[in-house]
Amino acid sequence: MNSVEKAIWYVEGHFAEEITLDDIADVAGLSRFHMSRAFGIFAGRSVSSHIRGRRLTEAAKSLCEGAPDILSVALDAGYSSHEAFTRAFRDQFGLTPEQVRAQRHTRNIPLVEPMKMDEKFITDIEEPRIANGKPMLVAGIGERYTCQTSSGIPAQWQRFNPYFGHITGQIGAVAYGVCCNSDDAQNFDYIAGTEVADFSDIPQEFARLRIPAQTYLVFSHRDHISTIRSTIMTIWGKWLPESGHALADAPNFERYGPEFDPRTGNGGMEIWIPIKV
Repeated sequence: MNSVEKAIWYVEGHFAEEITLDDIADVAGLSRFHMSRAFGIFAGRSVSSHIRGRRLTEAAKSLCEGAPDILSVALDAGYSSHEAFTRAFRDQFGLTPEQVRAQRHTRNIPLVEPMKMDEKFITDIEEPRIANGKPMLVAGIGERYTCQTSSGIPAQWQRFNPYFGHITGQIGAVAYGVCCNSDDAQNFDYIAGTEVADFSDIPQEFARLRIPAQTYLVFSHRDHISTIRSTIMTIWGKWLPESGHALADAPNFERYGPEFDPRTGNGGMEIWIPIKV
């Protein structure tokens, strides 16, 4: 059982209790930062969002079975009042507890079922190389995402691509997809951009980021870009937990060199993960 499987096992066995990200990270043997990132990649939601969804799902099932006292169901789900439970329930499912109890089924609400390690996403990857990355300035189109909204990244690249090669001070013909400023809820900033000499003449609407000198693990993805999710899940969910490397709290990024063709998605790219040395 690898680290992510241990985390999944612990969450599914203890979600009704008061557990924290630190508790889960300790069980998995990972840092808080690594645990948050790996869980978000596999679950498609943050740890807190998954736990809340599991508790409310069990509450919805109890209501469908005709639970007479909604406050008791609320207390079992970790809410101190009927009002707080109703707000969270409606935000999660779009219906009130009373409506779900009255309809006696859950076919029309998005239940959060127990999570399993999805082995079909685990693939064979090449051993990474270790590289010393130089400091660089990156500028481009920035957006903030959650696990649930990150499917908008390809459209973000479509907006950036017309700028590429026409930015004052652009250095080289390499594009970078930079993930930074992540939090425990797995919200993160993503910049589709390129390296620039300075920030003085770039478009006003561009995001700007200074990346310091850093040591990285560099993973190659040689297949079509549409299969990148399998590589990322393998890196974060299997290779890194088993490697013994400690992750640095610094931006990680995708590197798209001149060989990558954004029109076809072919040519391969690299994933640079910062580590402590």
